[in-house]
Amino acid sequence: MGKGEMFVFMVFALLVGSLGGIHKGGEEEERDRIIALPGQPKVYFDQFSGYVTVNAVAGRALFYWLTESFHEPESKPLVIWLNGGPGCSSVAYGASEEIGPFRLNKTGSGLYINKYSWSLAANLLFLETPAGVGFSYTNTSSDLFDTGDRRTAGDSLEFLIRWLDRFPRYKNREIYVTGESYAGHYVPQLAREITSHNAVTKHPINLKGIMVGNAVTDYYYDNLGTVTYWWSHAMISDKTYKNLLRRCDFRQQKESGACMTTYTYAMDEEFGNIDQYNIYAPPCNNSDGATTTRRTLRSPLRPQNSIFRQKSGYDPCTEKYAEIYYNRADVQRALHANTTKIPYKWTACNEILNRNWNDTPASVLPIYRELIAAGLRIWVFSGDIDSVVPVTATRFSLAQLHLATKIPWYPWYVKKQVAGWTEVYEGLTFATVRGAGHEVPLVKPKAALQLFRSFLSGNPLPKS
Repeated sequence: MGKGEMFVFMVFALLVGSLGGIHKGGEEEERDRIIALPGQPKVYFDQFSGYVTVNAVAGRALFYWLTESFHEPESKPLVIWLNGGPGCSSVAYGASEEIGPFRLNKTGSGLYINKYSWSLAANLLFLETPAGVGFSYTNTSSDLFDTGDRRTAGDSLEFLIRWLDRFPRYKNREIYVTGESYAGHYVPQLAREITSHNAVTKHPINLKGIMVGNAVTDYYYDNLGTVTYWWSHAMISDKTYKNLLRRCDFRQQKESGACMTTYTYAMDEEFGNIDQYNIYAPPCNNSDGATTTRRTLRSPLRPQNSIFRQKSGYDPCTEKYAEIYYNRADVQRALHANTTKIPYKWTACNEILNRNWNDTPASVLPIYRELIAAGLRIWVFSGDIDSVVPVTATRFSLAQLHLATKIPWYPWYVKKQVAGWTEVYEGLTFATVRGAGHEVPLVKPKAALQLFRSFLSGNPLPKS
């Protein structure tokens, strides 16, 4: 954030922080207005949350949280954020510890302002999808055991169509779909659903582009790139690396016993007690021995250890605080959440969904080709110290698109420091973020905000 923006932010917060929302919408929109969240600092931007029914017969409804831009929201685009898992909450991750306007305090008792929030540049719509994730629910219990990519994409499109009817002032806005991890499937799949919808409707959705980080993309090349990263970063031995390459057929969803034995050995005997999502960060020390898992549905290499948080001034136990805060009855009332009294606690990730995910294509690269042909702006970025969906995996996968280079590989900068490296291709921009793990905006918020601004403007990342 520049000095000028920080000044504007602070002045607006002081002058109109206690006034609440300034936009008066329709009846449905006003029912979703958040007056204030428990423990929230005074703010001047509008926020809304609630449910949109996407399948009345099955009783599926998706939960959203809209936080409008810190200033001049009427001139800013709408950016949809999706977290992956599959089965993980965009409220828990994207909204509460990455790009949202608030961060959680250590006791789960309140919130504080995220000064590098992407709310500086856009209106942010956090969607918990599919039904069963976070506060999103289904009245058909079998939905939790037979969901997958196709239903998620279809329900997410239905959500967006109905949500725009509830918030018609966004119908003509530029819309971008963003996310990370297994949202490497969700984001391009939703974009394809939108483009298909636009081809047959008189009221097209103004989709302009997509951006995904540390994105699950292609089984074979993702997994090949992952074990290569482990070896190149000294996480596994030469012997284990060679055994993985020899014993594993990375194209298969279910691997051989020999492959899984080698993988388990690497995890249990060679990795050590590290955070695989940020290999240079100390893990969160859970004194009660409890763990919260967030797994990435990829074959054959599903990380089984806990997901912990980052260093460099960031609390490594943030996920634990989310599960305290969002299970509070007063927080749920303020969010208009859990109105049907879901018979289970809110969790950052739904393990039932994750373990029973039954629809996942081996590659989304064909969808990338469709979206490039449709003229959408497409950016892919990677934190380079993530070992779960590492930078090598993404580079191996994107190379299969065989795109012509427009701007060759170069370092990009934030405050005169190298923030990462980037290359611009015909139809796609790829960027790394130096020193960032799986959740890039958590560890490198300033660099992530610059990345986001450049994406929205369509301009290459700064060379100096």
